[in-house]
Amino acid sequence: MASNYIYSSRDHKFILKEWLDMGKVFSFDAFKDYYSVDDIDNILDQALKVAREVTAPSRDDNEGIQAQFNEGKVTVPPSFKEVYWFLNQNGWGGSNEDEEAEGHLPQTLFRACTEYQIAANAGFMPYILATAGAASLIASFGNDYVKKLFKEKMYSGEWGGTMCLTEPNAGSDVGDLLTRAYPTDVDGVYRIKGTKCFITGGEQDITENIIHLVLARVEGAKPGTKGISLFAVPKMWVDDDGSIAGNNDVNCVGIEHKMGIKGSATCVMAFGEENQCRGYVLGNPPDAEGRGEGMAQMFQMMNGARMETGHAALAETALAYNNAVAYATERIQGRPMTNPKAERMPIIKHEDVRRMLLDLKAYVEAMRALIFKTYYYFDIVQYSKDPEEVRRVKARLEVNTPIVKAYCSDRAWELTAEAMQVFGGNGYSEEYPIAELCRDVKIYSIWEGTNYIQSLDLIGRKWMMGKGKVFADWLADIEDFATANAGADNFEKEMDILLRAVNAYKEIQSTIASYFMNQKISMMPLYATRILQASGELICGQVILEQALVAQKKIDELGSDHYDYPFYNGKVNAAKYFVRNIVPNIFRTLEVVKEGDTSVLDIVEEAFLV
Repeated sequence: MASNYIYSSRDHKFILKEWLDMGKVFSFDAFKDYYSVDDIDNILDQALKVAREVTAPSRDDNEGIQAQFNEGKVTVPPSFKEVYWFLNQNGWGGSNEDEEAEGHLPQTLFRACTEYQIAANAGFMPYILATAGAASLIASFGNDYVKKLFKEKMYSGEWGGTMCLTEPNAGSDVGDLLTRAYPTDVDGVYRIKGTKCFITGGEQDITENIIHLVLARVEGAKPGTKGISLFAVPKMWVDDDGSIAGNNDVNCVGIEHKMGIKGSATCVMAFGEENQCRGYVLGNPPDAEGRGEGMAQMFQMMNGARMETGHAALAETALAYNNAVAYATERIQGRPMTNPKAERMPIIKHEDVRRMLLDLKAYVEAMRALIFKTYYYFDIVQYSKDPEEVRRVKARLEVNTPIVKAYCSDRAWELTAEAMQVFGGNGYSEEYPIAELCRDVKIYSIWEGTNYIQSLDLIGRKWMMGKGKVFADWLADIEDFATANAGADNFEKEMDILLRAVNAYKEIQSTIASYFMNQKISMMPLYATRILQASGELICGQVILEQALVAQKKIDELGSDHYDYPFYNGKVNAAKYFVRNIVPNIFRTLEVVKEGDTSVLDIVEEAFLV
C-alpha cells in the first residue's frame, strides 16, 4: 500500500528532557504523584508503538474506503472503529483532556503522543480530537446537570462530540449565522433550528451518540457575534439517568467530497427540521441587553483546535520529510559533478537534494519547537500557582496561537510539495505516500479560520493587547535572547541575524502604524499574511537556536565519536540553516511593506476577468 509510517521519538525526547524544563511541570500537584522526567522515554516509546502497530495500518482506508453517506447515515472504515476504541480504552484518547482525572498527562507530553497518532492517520484523529475538545468545553461551561449527562461519556469516547459554527450563508462571518434558539418551558433547554456545514464528525457510526456544540442566536438577542449563545445539542436525547431516550431531530443531510483526509466525515447538519431539536445552553442565557456568552466560550475550543491544526500540519510534514530522507538514501541516480566518471550514487549525495532535505528538517524542527514551547505554556498557565508567572506566560500563549496555526499550516503545504520533489516522478505516483500527504495537508491552512483570519487576529488584536505591551514583551523575549547569547561560540553570526531581524520587525510595525496614522487603513490587511509569516520566522529562529545551544553543549561534552553525535550535529546545522536562509525573509518583508505597493488595491476588478 502507498502509506509508509516512518517516525521517531528522538526529537521529542530532546525537547522534553533536554530543552524544556519538564521537571517544573511534573512538580505541579496534578502530576507530582504520578510522573517524573524518568517516565518520558517509556511513555513516548509506547505511544509510538501504538501509532505504528495500531493506528498506521488504518491509514490506507482513508483513500480505499473513505467515509460514506447513504440515506442520512455516515459509515466510516471499519478499521477506524477498531483504532478509536483501542486508543480510548488504553488511555491514548480524550481521557487525557480531563483535568480532574487522576494520572492524566501534561499537555506537553500528551501532545507528543498525539503527534504520532496524527502522523499515523490524519483522517482518523479528528474523531478523537473534536470529541475531547467538546468535552472540555462542557466541563468548563456546563452546569452540573449538563456535565453529569455528557462529560464522562465524552471524555471516555463512549459518545462523540463536534463543534458547529459554520453555516452556508455565513462562513467565517459567524456573526451572520441564522441558526436560532427558542426557550422552552424547561429552564436552560431551548429548541434549536438551523443548518451547519463543514462539521467534522457530525455523523459517524462509531459511537451511539454525538454531542454537538452549536452556536445559535436566542430569539431577541443582539445581532452579530455579541448575541450568540452556545448549546449542547445531543444527536440522541438523553434522560436524567443518562440513558438514550430517542432521536433529537438532528440529521446529516450530506458529506463533502474532499481533496484529502477522506475518512474524516465533513458533514452538513440540519437541526430541528421537524421543530423537535432541543439543546442545553452553556453558561448563562443572553442578558437583559441581549448579549450572549457563546463566542467567548467557543474561543476556548477554537484556540485549542487551532493549536491542534498547526500541530497536525507539522505531523504530516514530518512524515513527508522522513519518507523523503528514506527514499533519498535508497534511490540510486546520477554521479557527482566533481567526478562524472564515478559510480552512480544515492540522490542524498546530490547538493540540491541535500538542500531540500535540510530545508525540510530545519522547518520541521523549528515548527515543532514552537509548538511544544506553546504547549508548555499551556501547562504553566493551567497548573502554576504563581499569578505573575501565569499572567506573563498566558500573554505569550495568546501571541503564539495564531502563529502556530497559520505559519505551520502554510509552510506544511509548501514543504510536502518539496518532499514530493525529492521523490521526483515517483512522488507524483500513488504508489508512494507523498501524493496523499499533499492532499491531506492542505486542509490545515483552511480549518479553524483561514490563515488570513489568523493574520488579522495577530496584527489587529495581539499587536494591540494591553495597549501594545503584550506583543512588545513577546518581541523583547526574542531580543533579550539574541543579545544575551551574542557571544556564544559558533553562533555569533546567527545571533546577529536574529537581532537584526528583531529590529527589522519593529520597523515593520512602525511602518504599518504610519499607514494607519495617514488613514491608509487597507495597508494593514494587505500585508497581514506576510507579517504573520515574518512573525513565524522570527519566533522559530529563536526557539531553534535555543535548541542548538543545548545541542552544541552536548557535542562539546560527548565528542564526535559518540553514537548520538549525528543527532546533535543535525540540531546545530538545522538551526544555522534556518537562521541564515529563512529568517532573512524578514528583511525582504520589511522592504515590501516600506515600499507600500498598492497595485492590489489599484487594479480594477474587471481586469481579473479579462
